[in-house]
Amino acid sequence: MGQPESRERQGAAQTELPPGQRLQRGWPVTHYGPVPKFKPERWEFRVFGATAGGDKHCWNHEEFSALPFETVVADLHCVTKFSMVGAEWGGVSARTIAELAPPAPDVTHVMVWAEYGFSSNLRLADFLGDRTLFATHNGGELLTAEHGFPLRLVVPHLYAWKGPKWVRGIEYMTADRRGFWEERGYHNIGDPWREQRYSYQEEPGDGPEL
Repeated sequence: MGQPESRERQGAAQTELPPGQRLQRGWPVTHYGPVPKFKPERWEFRVFGATAGGDKHCWNHEEFSALPFETVVADLHCVTKFSMVGAEWGGVSARTIAELAPPAPDVTHVMVWAEYGFSSNLRLADFLGDRTLFATHNGGELLTAEHGFPLRLVVPHLYAWKGPKWVRGIEYMTADRRGFWEERGYHNIGDPWREQRYSYQEEPGDGPEL
């Protein structure tokens, strides 16, 4: 998803696409498995694992919706080779979550958990990027269920699979491990500008130690 943060901070025109990508008009629906049914009374966002205090942090849907709202304009680059440019995302910054539920000092990675046990791993630095957002809105409107309502993660400088739909929480980790697609042959980092699509492209240090 998106150009590297340095390019975006410099205000570069968002017409250049990563290698192998094509410009997409509109927003195709792509996901694995069924669309979950949202039940607000049962919905909970959790932060767990290696937290600074060793405890778990939870927000119900009403509480999460009351957290500070931010807007980010960023591209979305799908590993299937389409790119949607200049999308406006609204939601809660990942940095806000990390401030409210800080990680322990030795945390290096985050596992993002979504419905049906879906997961995606991120380096802590990617998670804490100033444009990483738990999105509730796109284009000023609430996300549709097909596009991840009530919550999806947007990581603008990585491929879109690194930002799961239907997010339910994050796990702080002191060592890396692969998520759902990473276990199934996708690149552990997923930088579109380096065209890191598949695990066979990984270099030493890109993935978890065996």
